Amino acid sequence: MPDTVTPPPLPIIWRPRRARILAYGFAAVMVVGSIVLALLLPPPFKLPDKIGLVAFGCLVAFILHLLGRLRVEADERGITVVNALKVHRYEWPEVLGVNLPEGEPWPKLDLADGSSVGAMGIQGTEKSRSHKAVLELRALIHKYGEAPERH
Repeated sequence: MPDTVTPPPLPIIWRPRRARILAYGFAAVMVVGSIVLALLLPPPFKLPDKIGLVAFGCLVAFILHLLGRLRVEADERGITVVNALKVHRYEWPEVLGVNLPEGEPWPKLDLADGSSVGAMGIQGTEKSRSHKAVLELRALIHKYGEAPERH
């Protein structure tokens, strides 16, 4: 695949496929399983025990939701990176580049302030999808993020 691509039309959203399916699949299993288990608990267990069991299943499902919601969004104004615990919003001029070194779990956005942020919504384990997503994001950063030339 060439290292340059035409920027995709905006808005665009990149999401991991496998991680999302696994996260929401296991979340459903946890909620349903905890409800079924609570209903089947023998008599020494009381209502508070059953409620606690279902609450624990829902807590695990919520944590899995945090992993399932990962994404990177690009629109005319900039980039939104939704990671597990934090949402980052950057205007195009704030983002200098994106890199996904071999073996890394997700790409990093290089920012104008010298810092970088991981973009967990593009999973390095999805080789061809992540490579294409990084190339598309790089093309968008080049198109929208660079300051216009002054003469």
